[in-house]
Amino acid sequence: MNVRLATALAAALALAACTSVPVQVEVADPSVVEREITANILTSDEPSQLSIQVLERLGMYPLFLADPKTALAQLHQSLGKGSTGYRLFALSELSYTYAERSRDRSYYLAAAVYAYALLFSDFHGEGMLPATDPRLRIACELYNRGLAESLITHEDEVSLEPGWKMLPFGALHLEVDPTRFTWGGYRLEHFIAATSLEVHGLRNRYRRAGVGAPLVAGLWKEDTDKVVAGHRRIPPDLRVPVTAFLRIADVETELGPGWLNAKLELYPADEASSIVVDGQPWALESETTSALAYTLSVSKWWAFEYAGFFSGALNPWKDRSERDGLLLMEPYRPGRIPIVLVHGTASSPARWADLINELQIDDRILSRYQIWLYMYNTGNPIGYSAGVMRQSLESAVHELDPDGKDAALRNMVIIGHSQGGLLTKLTVVDSGLAFWHQMTPLSPEELRADPNTLEFLKRSLIFTPEPFVKRVVFVCTPQRGSYLAALSLARVVGSLVKLPADLTKRMVDIASLNQGKIAWQSIDELPTSIDNMNPGNHFMKALAALPLAPGVRAHSIIAVDGDGPLEDASDGVVRYASAHIEGVESEKIVHSSHSAQGNPETIEEIRRILLLHLQESKEVPGASSAAGRP
Repeated sequence: MNVRLATALAAALALAACTSVPVQVEVADPSVVEREITANILTSDEPSQLSIQVLERLGMYPLFLADPKTALAQLHQSLGKGSTGYRLFALSELSYTYAERSRDRSYYLAAAVYAYALLFSDFHGEGMLPATDPRLRIACELYNRGLAESLITHEDEVSLEPGWKMLPFGALHLEVDPTRFTWGGYRLEHFIAATSLEVHGLRNRYRRAGVGAPLVAGLWKEDTDKVVAGHRRIPPDLRVPVTAFLRIADVETELGPGWLNAKLELYPADEASSIVVDGQPWALESETTSALAYTLSVSKWWAFEYAGFFSGALNPWKDRSERDGLLLMEPYRPGRIPIVLVHGTASSPARWADLINELQIDDRILSRYQIWLYMYNTGNPIGYSAGVMRQSLESAVHELDPDGKDAALRNMVIIGHSQGGLLTKLTVVDSGLAFWHQMTPLSPEELRADPNTLEFLKRSLIFTPEPFVKRVVFVCTPQRGSYLAALSLARVVGSLVKLPADLTKRMVDIASLNQGKIAWQSIDELPTSIDNMNPGNHFMKALAALPLAPGVRAHSIIAVDGDGPLEDASDGVVRYASAHIEGVESEKIVHSSHSAQGNPETIEEIRRILLLHLQESKEVPGASSAAGRP
């Protein structure tokens, strides 16, 4: 090589060294960098850099790309040779990665087993993870998701059957305790992984972070040996949030050989929020929102709204004729105060969905209250509906606590929206004969009627304060009637309402036995709820004049749709002047249309009132922070 050529080659090499640096950095968007650092197989299509680092250090990354099953087998065999925590995490995430790509469910189970070993065992060795390491939180999710996915059948249900479950490195014998599958007198079946459900129509989706696979369970059949008080009031189409937890025995010694024994435990969200593993408490992961959304998606409530308005005798549970409209969202638990939610006209309990969703995630409320729903045919006369509701509440209190030992059951809060607020008011007033004499000048003793009909009329027209109702909340309630009810169109709509046959028959009998002494001489003259809510109606005027019973605390939440003066404001259905009443402890104005029961301001005001009720009734010494809330 001549000198000129050698000099040129040296110059070229020097230039290449200056222009091609193997290791470089460049300024980038921090959010992009953060996503690259924190991404994992649960949030992207690739495993995290944390797992790839383990493969790279062991020189196994090319093997994993070419033959992942062999790479995972070799990584499993390397357990105990150092950096155990890091390798367990990598095995869990990489097993989940392979399961996602191959749909081999044994690798989902392996991901859960490795994550369990990392979280709950005492594997010793170099590289155990500190509490702040992100691998631990990801490992919880890998355990939860891996467990659920490993048990999914071809029908997308999660099968909680005992038996042998295959693992890539052995097998796991699964025990199941069938006594844990009973809830509220029903057997829980038809489990769906909450993580596989998209939720639409609710403002927020809540998940309580923890360990365990969050599931949504159906009420499949009655367990006659486990029937509990209030069982018949639990809707059969209710879906229940539960958590499945796989407890693995001797995982430290048995993981290597690959033959494991485990027990599957099932925890309804309303019964347990944590478990103990090796003496340490762990929060259970659960999803109340997805269970609520699933319930509403299959519920008959939506179809009932208008049908129940026009047909006063419609029963949404044809196979459950003994139901009286009072529904429990969970089994009755002594010591928890009932919150009774009463919907408005042409509506249903489904309209309380956002409120229920928010209350169920607040531990201050969840641990001290139980949510009840009242469902009724909203075209019926208001006095009639109120009488049925009062009888339902009285029956429930006696049925659930016949000996009167549960003070919380007699510290009830009723929240009524629109017409439901009028029914609510009729639980806390003393009407005397104000409504009765709108029907007849005769006294109850003078009226000619059979005993059952007389009792029916008293229940619908004579009201005294229910002793177990201590606080009421009126939401968009037409205390002095709704101006819409006075419109001619409303009267046309009201004329289409078909009243219950039981009501019409009794009124015909009364009219015939007391000729000339009854205000309504024919069925056509019987009022509907629309008639009752006309501001000029005698029933409405009498109800507006009744004061609340002494000792009952009351609150008003009034919606206004606009920014004008309150005296001219309305929510499109009820004027502020009608909804405003004296004698309440608080009045909250929210900017909303009439359907304000799901409005964030309404919900926060109800939360405030419920916490106040706890403090004033001394049910709890104080209030802690709400779980899952800022």
